[in-house]
Amino acid sequence: MESLQNSAEEQQCTFYKDNSWSKKQESANTKPGVGGFVLVHAGAGYHSESKAKEYKHVCKRACQQAVDQLKAGALAVEAVAAALVALEDSPFTNAGMGSNINLSGEIECDASIMDGKSLQYGAVGAISGFKNPVLVANRLLSEAQKGKLSAGRIPPCFLVGRGAHEWAISHGVPPCPSEKMTTKFSLSAFKRNKRKMELAEKMDRGHNQTKKRRQSSGNENCSECLDTVGAVVVDMQGNVAAAVSSGGLAMKHPGRVGQAAHYGCGCWAENACNMNPYSTAVSTSGCGEHLIRTMLARECAAAMQSEDAHQALLEAMQNKFISSPFLASEDRVLGGVIVLRCSRCVEPQPSTNVQGSLVEFLWSHTTESMCVGYMSAQDSKAKTHISRLPPGTVPGQSVAIEGGVCRLMSTVD
Repeated sequence: MESLQNSAEEQQCTFYKDNSWSKKQESANTKPGVGGFVLVHAGAGYHSESKAKEYKHVCKRACQQAVDQLKAGALAVEAVAAALVALEDSPFTNAGMGSNINLSGEIECDASIMDGKSLQYGAVGAISGFKNPVLVANRLLSEAQKGKLSAGRIPPCFLVGRGAHEWAISHGVPPCPSEKMTTKFSLSAFKRNKRKMELAEKMDRGHNQTKKRRQSSGNENCSECLDTVGAVVVDMQGNVAAAVSSGGLAMKHPGRVGQAAHYGCGCWAENACNMNPYSTAVSTSGCGEHLIRTMLARECAAAMQSEDAHQALLEAMQNKFISSPFLASEDRVLGGVIVLRCSRCVEPQPSTNVQGSLVEFLWSHTTESMCVGYMSAQDSKAKTHISRLPPGTVPGQSVAIEGGVCRLMSTVD
């Protein structure tokens, strides 16, 4: 354990910003019944400077959608779904509209959502024909919360493929023709990747050369196109929720299901309880196979119960991800997470009590970059940032961490 911790300190690239509100701001935000916080990501992978404005814009829009829900009195799970819809609707993200196209020329999406209050979870995998797959996942969650079906049947929490499509139609989720979900960017990327594959197959003659070339091509794909989207939310009651959505890897095999749909891999949300002093919510991005084999979302959520959130996340990313024995054969371990944790607090004032939550929020990645946005219900606009590994560090072998602290307050009637 000693050697692993030392290794983490040597390899990590740490940037930690304390965004605690000033006393003046804190006092101004003591409004009854209004509060909450959202943190979103537009993927861990590579974000070019030329498209930085577009990525930041979609993060701002997603934050605003979630905050609008919180201000209207919605719970965390409803707000996080609203944030995901905004992220899926953007043609610049690999989720919903503009998702990657698979080997068969089709769009298949994965999505999941988890409610920290009920601990219910809903997910869809390899689903086609829906612009917002997170809405199908959310409907699965809400139906499960109603209890058992007729004859005592257990309601599903995870559906895939055709079955997921038919279930969504029968439960009123509006479909969208796959051709309308294709964008100029996703179509040109598909044609470009298809030409590369065809050329590689013509050039390869030996089995070893083919295997080596495929491995090289896979690494290139993973480093550039990991723009899965996600969000985590806490409402004023301290409930947390998390969600994630993805179009999957470019040129993936039909039927492939990535981490965005797998339990404990794509997202995690859990309210505080007797065993856990903190409410935690996590959403991941990156190479799905790496995230599935390490169950990174649940591992990071468990780590957040430690006293030092920053150090706990660093160690989780290093020990449970980069140095994981389940990924020992991988040259580069590529992924990213957004995390929030919160604890309730009550502060007596001269004339009244002020109740609220202390929210710590962080993001971490081993990829070249990660785009995030965050906003509280009292903020006038969202803040966005593209986090990057410093020059000279190796993606898949180094960890970047950033984050901050937000205090949400409201008067107790």
